[in-house]
Amino acid sequence: MPAVTRRAVRAAAVAGALVLVSVPTARADIVPGGEGTGSETQVEGGQKDQAVSATAGAVVYDRSRNGSGRSAGPVTAASNWTPPACYYAPKYTPEQLQKYLEPIWEVGSTGHEWDAEQRKKYNADDEKKAFNKDRSGEGYWWDSYVTPGREGDPGALDCKKDIFWVDTGDAPPADVPQAITPEMLAQLAYAEIRVPTTEVDLAPDGATKVNLPTWAWLDAATFKPVSVTASVPLLEVQATTTAQPMSVSIDPGTADAETYPASGVCEIVNGTIGEPYAKGRAEETPPCGVKYLRSSGDGSYQLKATVTWKIHWTGTGVDGEQPLPDGEFGGEQDVVVQEIQAVNR
Repeated sequence: MPAVTRRAVRAAAVAGALVLVSVPTARADIVPGGEGTGSETQVEGGQKDQAVSATAGAVVYDRSRNGSGRSAGPVTAASNWTPPACYYAPKYTPEQLQKYLEPIWEVGSTGHEWDAEQRKKYNADDEKKAFNKDRSGEGYWWDSYVTPGREGDPGALDCKKDIFWVDTGDAPPADVPQAITPEMLAQLAYAEIRVPTTEVDLAPDGATKVNLPTWAWLDAATFKPVSVTASVPLLEVQATTTAQPMSVSIDPGTADAETYPASGVCEIVNGTIGEPYAKGRAEETPPCGVKYLRSSGDGSYQLKATVTWKIHWTGTGVDGEQPLPDGEFGGEQDVVVQEIQAVNR
């Protein structure tokens, strides 16, 4: 089969696996691997963009729509789920791979036989074809990456395949299940999601009273959807993971309390969680809140409010929103509960 025809067949096969689209992030001039350890990102005008970074090698993150601030933190998946601990993606140009491997061979710490085998594999003794130099610009050498924060995870050792070449526009070999995909990018973006901690507004403000309904609500402006986009510009694939607040669970911090509603779960209604207290409604049952049945004495109760975030992703070659496990993130606050003082006559 002529080379042109083979390339056309491969390209058609790849279309089903990696649909090529423009990545909606700041312009990124990516140098895969750099010194063999990561990648570089440059935005328009040569200025560093704090919202766009390349902390996972070939993967670039756009965090411009992520949660921020000192109180923001990562969501915890409600189910036993984690992103991949390792994956394969473009890492070296031919020149970069040569710069990475030759010093290793020169030291000889890996053994003469292994070095000789590797030199043959990468055609290192042919000055023109070494490391696919004659194909510069036609593809990249792929290698494994470990997801940041997962370095000690046993799954980080699952990517054992030697460095391999992939032509631009071709799918990676079928025997590489950890090759980066839009779905894996969505999972990596999930790990980068940051949401605000949960401190609910309470009324009455300050100390509350035994058997007095305490209203609770959340500032709708603070609890809004957040998202992170992960992309591999060299492959022109991307995925955006979005977290949207759905409900808040109230834990009064003591068994001597009742919650409103009884489940303790306050759903979002018309974009808000709970209802702000208004003067004159002290005796009404709040749509979201708590009633303490016993004083906190000289101390306070630790009320914990945990927001559940509905998470989904969209990305290259995918129709519509795809679900990911719900996430949770909460915070604690002190609540002082006092007895109502009666006057005896």
